[in-house]
Amino acid sequence: MSDGIAIIGAGFTGLAAARDLARAGRRVTVYEAEAHVGGLGGAFQPAGGGDPVDRFYHHWFTSDQAIMTLIDELGLADAVTQEPSLTGVYFANRAYRLSTPLDLLRFPALPLIDRLRLGWMALRARRVTDWRALEGLTAEEWLRAMAGDRVYEVIWAPLLQGKFGAQASEISAVWIWNKLKLRGGSRSKDGAERLGYMRGSFARLAEALAADIRAHGGEIRLNAPVTGLAPEGEGWRIDGPWGTARAGKVIATLAPPLVARMVEGWAAPEAVRKLDRIGYLANLCLVLELDRPLGATYWLNVNDPDFPFVGVIEHTNFQPAAQYGGRHIVYLSRYLPKDDPLYALSDGAVLDYALPHLGRMFPAFRRSWVMGHHVWRARWAQPVVERQYSRLIPDAEGPGEGLYLCSMAQIYPEDRGTNYAVRAGRQIAARLLSAG
Repeated sequence: MSDGIAIIGAGFTGLAAARDLARAGRRVTVYEAEAHVGGLGGAFQPAGGGDPVDRFYHHWFTSDQAIMTLIDELGLADAVTQEPSLTGVYFANRAYRLSTPLDLLRFPALPLIDRLRLGWMALRARRVTDWRALEGLTAEEWLRAMAGDRVYEVIWAPLLQGKFGAQASEISAVWIWNKLKLRGGSRSKDGAERLGYMRGSFARLAEALAADIRAHGGEIRLNAPVTGLAPEGEGWRIDGPWGTARAGKVIATLAPPLVARMVEGWAAPEAVRKLDRIGYLANLCLVLELDRPLGATYWLNVNDPDFPFVGVIEHTNFQPAAQYGGRHIVYLSRYLPKDDPLYALSDGAVLDYALPHLGRMFPAFRRSWVMGHHVWRARWAQPVVERQYSRLIPDAEGPGEGLYLCSMAQIYPEDRGTNYAVRAGRQIAARLLSAG
């Protein structure tokens, strides 16, 4: 199929691009290293039965239009539910609800003047229209200027440290601005945040996309990692442990450093260096199946430097436990460098490491509550968004003619997420279709 299009990666970017191309009559083959489609949107079956559970926690914001449009096109709108977010913060050995403006006014960890500054900062962030004006600032510089030192130290510093660790001081103001803008745009008239979810897991949407691709003549090859790309004649040679294939054009949706390894044998050294320049953090996600709830919050940000997870996400305070055979689903998330010793621990050792910390946060918690546990790892989970990040982003046109790059590292100023993955995939498909 030398005149076809090869897509590397069956995450939401690759699937969205493949669907539009296949529907336009193009011959498309998707190569996926894993045994499932959806990338980080994969799911597993809980031991308690019921619906599949996302491997990594997911939700949509009500402002996520690209994903909602696609869901409508696939006829899955009835499977989407929108619920109050029930967010909070763990600070000074106590959990506080922070879902509405009234919750913020009651937050005792800050004096009233700082609570008002924090609320005003969120409103001001939504009014920023030119993110380029923030590119030269770090998140710390901008947040201190916007809300003061005390708000930064209590609220933002622990979250940035928990997310980015030693690289927290390098993170761009644009990254945190986008988070504030996004969350502000998902609030209802009363100021409460509402989030969307697909019953049956996000994998349900990925599988529907895959079915649509196949129905229109596209091919998806699972367990088919790509290890090399090289121009050959008027097209491309694609190599993997499964063999060799050829295509006229290639869309690579993987992290740019992975693409660098595929092309370094022939691409210009400066092009390879640019692909390698963007740093990434890995993610370790421990998923617990409990016989009872931990607390009353869905998303608990952890502002405690001694707690080793950036968030405690109690999914069944967002979706009913009855959907999962009565099991209560809890995610403990940790971003970390790939060489962090925790990342290499066995699943059982991760559980042993986490439970004493969870018991400190929830004193009533007992290990006997745990009916099952699962550990998921993602090596290329979070691009490190530095100052002047726009100068680091690889071009959509790769180092060879007919090679296109479309990854979560390139959607800036937005941050990663299925909404932007879908948007980016459809945009690159439209670009190829317009080129003939």
